[in-house]
Amino acid sequence: MRRSSTFARQVLLVRVGRRDGDLSGGTETALVEPRYTDRRRRRYGFDRFGRAEIEAVMPVSPAVAPVAEPDDAARSIPLLPGERTATRRVKFALVNACTLSSLTLGMLAIFLAMQGEVRVAALCLIACVAFDGLDGALARKLGVASPFGAQMDSLADMCSFGLAAPVVVYASLAGSVSTAAAAVACALVAACAAIRLARFNVSPKDGRFFRGVPTTMAAAVLALTVAIGLPVPGPVLLAGVALLAFAMVSSFPYAKLARLVKLPPWLWLAPVVGALVDVRLTFALVVVGYLASGPVLWLRQRRAA
Repeated sequence: MRRSSTFARQVLLVRVGRRDGDLSGGTETALVEPRYTDRRRRRYGFDRFGRAEIEAVMPVSPAVAPVAEPDDAARSIPLLPGERTATRRVKFALVNACTLSSLTLGMLAIFLAMQGEVRVAALCLIACVAFDGLDGALARKLGVASPFGAQMDSLADMCSFGLAAPVVVYASLAGSVSTAAAAVACALVAACAAIRLARFNVSPKDGRFFRGVPTTMAAAVLALTVAIGLPVPGPVLLAGVALLAFAMVSSFPYAKLARLVKLPPWLWLAPVVGALVDVRLTFALVVVGYLASGPVLWLRQRRAA
């Protein structure tokens, strides 16, 4: 029995040794079934691609492109292009002081409107219009026009004409129309002013016409309407405010001041004489005529094309 059991253990060890040897790459490979030799490779698909091809596949995001890091010279944009002399710096500061004056007057107009002084607030808006035209003229005259000044002018226009003007109009409409209707119309003016200014900054400039009513012109019309106390019903005035807001974002061409100056003298004389007779009626007719000039010019351009 002992010999038989010892012999059995020896036979078992020999068979196990042979099977381990075959699986580890021994000489008797015929004992192992072919379907199990590459089970690990088929499971992970390594035999389909070569190692060189697998290493060549890299995760690439189509939305992110390699961007070269800019140097310090490309990062810094000078506020004042050209020579940085003391004289040019003073001129540059003077031009931007006009822009900040327009911004400050716009804030003052808001404070006055909150206290009920709507006509004085409207006069502050008219002063904003004057300073807005002065800073651009000075920048071109003194040769200190810059992208920084253009962005400053747009921000000041948004505060003075896009926010202060609707607040003054809202205060002037108190009691004549519903509060909700006045709020909607004034919010529409602010939204259209923001769209108008943003579109102006990114659109190609035309030396002859504006695309839509300029924000400065719209604010001047609103300020003069409040200042002279135009005797129209509240709902009509509210409709005029909404119409002016939509005119700012329209595509109708409106003539610039340089083209208006070239009009025949009798066209300029008629408003002056009309203002001496009835300033309110003359102002209303001039505003309506200017707003109607956009669609008329648009129709003429379409027919000419």
